[in-house]
Amino acid sequence: MGDELIGAFPQRSEFEKARKALDDLSLPYRVVSPDPGFRRVGAPSLVLDEGAYRTLYARSTHTFTCSGWLDYRPATIRVPETEPPESAEDVFGEAAVMVLAPCVADATKIRIIAHISGNMEHVFPYLNAVMKEACYNVHGPTFTFMMGYRMISMYPRRIAVAKADEIVDAWRALEVIRCRVNEVWARRAEIEPSYEMRQKPPALEIFKRLPRTNCRRCGERTCLAFAVKLWTGDGELSDCKPVFAGEYGRLKPALTEICRGLGVSEGKAGTGVEYDTGSDFTGMTP
Repeated sequence: MGDELIGAFPQRSEFEKARKALDDLSLPYRVVSPDPGFRRVGAPSLVLDEGAYRTLYARSTHTFTCSGWLDYRPATIRVPETEPPESAEDVFGEAAVMVLAPCVADATKIRIIAHISGNMEHVFPYLNAVMKEACYNVHGPTFTFMMGYRMISMYPRRIAVAKADEIVDAWRALEVIRCRVNEVWARRAEIEPSYEMRQKPPALEIFKRLPRTNCRRCGERTCLAFAVKLWTGDGELSDCKPVFAGEYGRLKPALTEICRGLGVSEGKAGTGVEYDTGSDFTGMTP
């Protein structure tokens, strides 16, 4: 752990419980707030030094739920000072960050999983029609795309964001998705829905989530070769024994997350095609 840690919370009520625990112990902290611009997609976070963190969990009698603690990184962007836009027919609702964890693919980034109060399932075919670079798996259903270098995996009521810079950047990604989902749904009468699965993330994104030990237990000489095999539809996820039956089980959630976006859980992938990394999506207790 670094000198300072940041903790995220699924709800504001849990944040308030944690803050009261710190106040009762007279421990120092700072607040990173999503208000007002990102208030629909996040609850305030707390920044503590390591000593305060240890004391909080050793001495506090309060019970609260935290989505995770990570080394603190200063925000790279500012929270908008205006209220988030509202939609006449809001299919997204609000987001709650349930998991805050290091990004397996890039140790300098973070990964979050957020649950939403709405349901995006019926929006996916319309998003697929306007986002030519995305991968839509109708059988999931899942909707996967790149937002810059961030990997976004969307489910009807859940969103995973990999390679976010820090928590404010993750909130921004969620807010962009919220606005885009509601905007496309509002225009659905003028959009022909598409159920085509056109593209998928490059094999390198799968490789980054493998152990990278080149153990050969999958039958391939390298982990990169195994990633390519998955991408081209000739391999199975469960062939990676260190992840599915060994000492690298911690990698399973992130690896499974990206492969589900390709229509794969522990079975075979589809046909590999070129992937465009552009996007028009720009505009737990420890």
